[in-house]
Amino acid sequence: MTIIRTALTQTTWTGDEESMVAKHEEFVRKAAAEGAQIICFQELFHGPYFGIVQDNKYYDYAQKVPGPLTERFSKLAAEHNMVIILPIYEEEQPGVLYNTAAVIDADGTYLGKYRKNHIPHVEKFWEKFYFRPGNMGWPVFDTAVGTVGVTICYDRHFPEGWRVLGLNGAQIVFNPNASKPGLSNRLWELEQPTAAAANGYYVVVPNRVGSETNEFGDEAVDFYGTSYVADPQGNYVGELGDRHNEELLIRDLDMDLVRTARNNWQFYRDRRPDAYTPITNP
Repeated sequence: MTIIRTALTQTTWTGDEESMVAKHEEFVRKAAAEGAQIICFQELFHGPYFGIVQDNKYYDYAQKVPGPLTERFSKLAAEHNMVIILPIYEEEQPGVLYNTAAVIDADGTYLGKYRKNHIPHVEKFWEKFYFRPGNMGWPVFDTAVGTVGVTICYDRHFPEGWRVLGLNGAQIVFNPNASKPGLSNRLWELEQPTAAAANGYYVVVPNRVGSETNEFGDEAVDFYGTSYVADPQGNYVGELGDRHNEELLIRDLDMDLVRTARNNWQFYRDRRPDAYTPITNP
């Protein structure tokens, strides 16, 4: 039996970037003390979730990937022998910005990044103001704990991405979020466990929690936390995270269950890509 101890976090905006980064450094240290081998933070972990407004002052949070934040967390990864999934606001060049997640291996090596493919633009999620759609496909990363993939928040509504990650070899997929009450509540319960079962891998789902009134006042939304892990059979691993409060969740993933699920359900054998051509039509 191969067990991977996984950590995921949920917290609210502290009010400034340095304290937010320092808070997540402490999450790494606490997770390491509990034996975690890999950790993932919430979407755009180093700032507020600024998508609820359209204000170009928030472009200033964007930075190079790799860059200062990846270097800072690479040192922590090597110190604690921990893989880190780091969701960052990325600036490729001025005016070319992405919602990105960097993957750092347990020895501190920067392995690469994923750029969010699907960008929403609805009330309080004005993301097209801030991000271009991703242009790197659905990469997977060979890490010290296995092959991992990443989707980011709104990506979870599109089953095609989940399947491509499975076809590319993902055993664990991380889906960092900034999700609030409303249309997404029922989908939050359904989509990630369904994706895990349909593809025979683990899905790890960190979410923001609480209201960022210190940044947005009356415009702030109430992120609902309830971060969780779904196993390759679509079951929760442990309890959901708290609805209102900051939390570090530690979950043990039995990686043998990936093979068990895929042996029981031969979805990869029985799929019919020749019958799916309408999916790729604009």
